[in-house]
Amino acid sequence: MYVQELEPVADSLGLSALVAALPLVIVLILLGGVRVKAHLAGLTGLLVAVAVAWLAYGMPLGQTASSAAQGAAFGLFPILWIVVNALWVYRMTVRTRHFDILRRSFGRLSDDPRIQALVIAFCFGALLEALAGFGAPVAICSVMLVALGFDPVRAAVVALVANTAPVAFGAMGTPVVTLAQVTDLPLDTVASVVGRQTPLLALVVPLVLVGLVDGSRGLRETWVPALACGVAFAVAQFAASNYVSAQLADIGAALAGAGALVAVPQAREPAAEPVRAAVLTGVRSEELDEDDPRGEVVRAYAPYALIVAIFSVAQIPAIKDWLAGATQSYDWPFLDVVDPHGEPVGGNVFTWPVVSTGGTLVLLAGIATAAVLGVHARVAVREWAATVRELRFAILTVTSVLALAYVMNLSGQAATIGHFVAAAGAGLAFLSPVLGWFGVAVSGSDTSANALFGALQVTAARKSGLSPELLAAANSSGGVLGKMISPQNLTIACAAVGLAGREGDVLRKVLPWSLGLLLVMCLIVVGQSSPVLEWMLP
Repeated sequence: MYVQELEPVADSLGLSALVAALPLVIVLILLGGVRVKAHLAGLTGLLVAVAVAWLAYGMPLGQTASSAAQGAAFGLFPILWIVVNALWVYRMTVRTRHFDILRRSFGRLSDDPRIQALVIAFCFGALLEALAGFGAPVAICSVMLVALGFDPVRAAVVALVANTAPVAFGAMGTPVVTLAQVTDLPLDTVASVVGRQTPLLALVVPLVLVGLVDGSRGLRETWVPALACGVAFAVAQFAASNYVSAQLADIGAALAGAGALVAVPQAREPAAEPVRAAVLTGVRSEELDEDDPRGEVVRAYAPYALIVAIFSVAQIPAIKDWLAGATQSYDWPFLDVVDPHGEPVGGNVFTWPVVSTGGTLVLLAGIATAAVLGVHARVAVREWAATVRELRFAILTVTSVLALAYVMNLSGQAATIGHFVAAAGAGLAFLSPVLGWFGVAVSGSDTSANALFGALQVTAARKSGLSPELLAAANSSGGVLGKMISPQNLTIACAAVGLAGREGDVLRKVLPWSLGLLLVMCLIVVGQSSPVLEWMLP
C-alpha cells in the first residue's frame, strides 16, 4: 500500500509544492519557450513526474509505472477512441467528395460574408468541434472561408475566435469526461456547471465575429442574426449539458444556432456590393458555382444526421441502461493507493465503458456513413488506418499527458500543489480560469489542460472552502479561451490558408480577444463563487 504525503520534502509544503510542480513547469517551458514538439514535451514531463513520484514522494516504482499505464490507457480509451472515429467519418466525406458538396451548400445559404462567417466558422465549426476537435474545426473552416473569397488572414482569425464556446464539450464531450475522471467528480455535475459558463461566451462570440469580418458596419447591420444565432446556441448548449447529455451539447447547440440564423429574414437578404467588395478581398473558388443533385446534398449531410440520431437513441432511458450494463470495472493491477487520511483513491479501479462510450457510437455512425456514401468496406478500413497514422503524434501526446497527470494525481503531487495554491483564498476563484487558459495556451488542448490541472483545482477549492465543481469547471471554461492563441492552433490555421511563418501576425489580432473574453470568464466565476451569481449553479 502507498500512502500519499502532502509534505514529503523537508516537511515543508512550499518546498514540496516547488518539487511537485517540476513536471508541469518543464512541460510548459518546453512547449511555450523552447518550442519542442508536444509529444516530446509530454514524454519528458512524464519522465520527470515519475522521478519526482519515486524519489521525492517515495511511491514504489512499480506503482508509479502502473499509474502512468492507467493514464495512458484512459488516453487511448475513451479519449482517442472518440477522436479517431470522428476524424474517420470526416475523411470518408472528403474521399467521396461529399465534403465539397457540403461546402457549396453552405456557400449558397447566403452571399453575405458576415452571415457566411457565422454559418461556417461558428455553427459548422462547432459541429466539427463536437465530432472531432483537436484543431480540425480551425483547419477546415479557415479553408472554406478562403474558398468563399475571404482574405487568408481574416479567415484564420475568424476561425480561431469562433473556436471557443464549443471547445469544453468538443470531441463528444472529451474535455469534461477527462475532467470528471481526473477529479473523481460526477460527469453530470461537472458538465452542468460548465454548461452554465460557456453559453455566456456563445452570446458574445457571434457579435465579435461579424465585427471582425466587417467592423462597426457589420455589427450595425447584422447584429440581429448574430444575436439570434448566439442565443439559440447558448440555450441549446445549456439545456443539453444540464438535462440531456454532455456528448450532445455541441451538436445540439450547432444545429440550433444554424437553425436560428437561417430563420432570421435579415440573414437571407443579399449583401450590398460595397460590403462584399470590402470583405471578400481574396479569390473565390470557381467550384462554388457547380450545381449538385439534391440527392447528393442529402448524402453530404447524412453523416452528421446519423451521428445525431445514434447519440439521441442512446439517450433513451431503456437503451442507455442497456448500454451502461456493458460497462466493466477492474481492479487496476499493481496499484494500491490511499490518500493522507487512509481512504482508497478512485484510481485503484479502472472503468471501461465498452459500448456506451462516445467513440463506439461514432464508430457505428461511421459504419452507417460508409454504407450511405457508398464506401467499400476495404476502403473504409484503409481510411480508418490512415486516420490512426495521421494522428500518431497526437496519440503519443495525449497518452503521455494523461500518464503524467495520473502519476501526479496518484502520487500526491497534485494534492500538494493544490494545498499550496489554496493560500490564494478568495482570489482563487479569479485565478482558476487563468490556470486553465494558460494550460490550453501552451498545450493546445482543453482535454490536456483539464488532465494537468483538474485535480489541482479541486484540491485547492476544498482547502479554501470554495466549490470543487465550480473551480474544476472554471478550468475548462477558462481553457477554451486559450485555444485561439495556442501555438498548435495558430500553426494549423496558418498552414491551412497558406500563411506559414506568419503566426505572429495572426496572434497579434486574436490575443486581445483572448484576454478580453478571459477577463469576462474570470468575473463570471468570481460572481458564481459569491452570492451575486451563486444562483446560477446547480
